[in-house]
Amino acid sequence: MLETRHIDKYFLEPVKFHVLKDINIELQKGEFVSIMGKSGCGKSTLLYILSTMDTAYEGELWIDGDKMSDLTQNELARIRNEKIGFVFQFHYLLPEFTVLKNVMLPALKLGREDVEGIRARAMEKLEILGVSDQANKKAYRISGGQKQRVSIARALINDPKIIMGDEPTGNLDSKNSENVFNILKTLCDSMGMSLLVVTHDIDFAERTDRIIEMGDGTIL
Repeated sequence: MLETRHIDKYFLEPVKFHVLKDINIELQKGEFVSIMGKSGCGKSTLLYILSTMDTAYEGELWIDGDKMSDLTQNELARIRNEKIGFVFQFHYLLPEFTVLKNVMLPALKLGREDVEGIRARAMEKLEILGVSDQANKKAYRISGGQKQRVSIARALINDPKIIMGDEPTGNLDSKNSENVFNILKTLCDSMGMSLLVVTHDIDFAERTDRIIEMGDGTIL
């Protein structure tokens, strides 16, 4: 579902720095993989490349059989919207919009179906995540655990093939962290989605299918 071939990344300011070195990884369909490593080892930099948001690298990135480095910025934006869902440590919900509207936004942007169809699918996703009763509340009025569930519903709205997470449980207590893990695991098992999650949480990582450990810009 995702593969990197000899990816190297340099930061050029204030001096040239080799931040990622010969990165070769694979993510299979339906696999739940975590990326771990000390702060500054290159985890988040790698995730930005894998998500196609950073294109300033050497080497090749392949997603679902397509080579990303051959595509234009507009084509990459469509790949992101169609095939990748994002769950972050900070949920990035728009506070003045309702929960339902927040979930609908990526599908409205993609524009593949009418508003009523998108609304119905957004409600389905909220139902799966157990927060459909919050649909008409403004996003700022729900709890932290609920916000993270809503952000997962938003990530699912376009039925992506890959979910990418950057510390998705970083701001949650142990109970809500457990809930988020169980939700993500269910998505893998029941929907065949591939999950790739950067985390510092060893308990979370040890329950995923595989851990990719990084150190000083390399895969250990």
